[in-house]
Amino acid sequence: MAPLGTSILGDTLDWPFFEADHRDFAERLSAWADATLPDLPHDDVDEACRARVKALGQAGFLRAAVPADYGGLHAALDVRTLCLAREILAARDGLADFAFAMQGLGTGSISVAGSAEMKARILPAVARGEKIAAFALSEKEAGSDVAALATTATPDGNTHVRIDGEKTWISNGGIADHYVVFARSGEAPGARGLSAYLVDADTPGLSIAERIDVIAPHPLATLRFDACRIPAANRIGGPGDGFKVAMATLDIFRSTVGAAALGFARRALHETVSHAKGRKLFGGTLGDLQLSQAAIADSATEVDAAALLVYRAAWTKDRGAARVTREAALAKLVATENAQKVIDRAVQIHGGLGVTRGVKVEELYREIRALRIYEGASEVQKVVIARDLLK
Repeated sequence: MAPLGTSILGDTLDWPFFEADHRDFAERLSAWADATLPDLPHDDVDEACRARVKALGQAGFLRAAVPADYGGLHAALDVRTLCLAREILAARDGLADFAFAMQGLGTGSISVAGSAEMKARILPAVARGEKIAAFALSEKEAGSDVAALATTATPDGNTHVRIDGEKTWISNGGIADHYVVFARSGEAPGARGLSAYLVDADTPGLSIAERIDVIAPHPLATLRFDACRIPAANRIGGPGDGFKVAMATLDIFRSTVGAAALGFARRALHETVSHAKGRKLFGGTLGDLQLSQAAIADSATEVDAAALLVYRAAWTKDRGAARVTREAALAKLVATENAQKVIDRAVQIHGGLGVTRGVKVEELYREIRALRIYEGASEVQKVVIARDLLK
């Protein structure tokens, strides 16, 4: 396939949301991705993910996932850069997007609330692609309802904490070098009684209970904590600040989920237009049919609507807004739901090819589905948006 370059982004980079450094980053990452990603491993998901983290780190692009004091590109995490990275990578390779995103999400809590010692120990190695990060929040009975977490963190002497419980659907589970773990520390009922901790993967008492196989292969696992003893200094933020830390982290990265969906949608639209122009039937091309043109127009409209919401949210956060909960929820909701529609149309227009393994739109169909669920399902985003307006 011909290199996609930045042409797949349309005129997005000309929008006033962006500055010169964003355009330069997008150009460099697009060229690198076109040249590098096709040659990386694809068969074994763990090997493939490690290879992408290493390659992104060696090329310097993971610097976007940490602050400048620890080897990063910007003084604080720049959400527009994170979104551009996810959109560009997702348009080419879903696992590359996953690898990039988890380096940011898996250390975002440390960037936001970690101690100076913790940041210095973890963040530079993550930026270089030498260590793999993970974010361990979800449980079987506590996904959208974070306040229902059952994993516990109890004092163990004066200098340590013992963690007991299970986390599931954990991205990078089984290959991560460390996990940011949220547990009930008991300072108060509900969400006010949670704390966040850094747990190294080789800590005794932490084990991989199950590897989870999903429709778009990514490294996922259930983690078991059985009297897992860690230094009390590994707490991220203050006691009982876990919910606040988790929400501050998701406030940064929720918009980037919309950006990944946008990348998938852009690629689906690109594949749709190419197929419609080249597929011969009824004495013309598929693109000559008005129903095909209507589908393409609907998809183009949904892509631009998603892009505007994603980059509005990212721009608002980068301008210094303390929280962008509503803006990020709107971006994630619209971008993921629109991408599902765009990709479904792409499959339909491709006919039998669209459901054939190895064809790009079939891959995109599997990739997009999880994005409407993780980091807050679409239904939860609607609740968040409505509650913000009703306050």
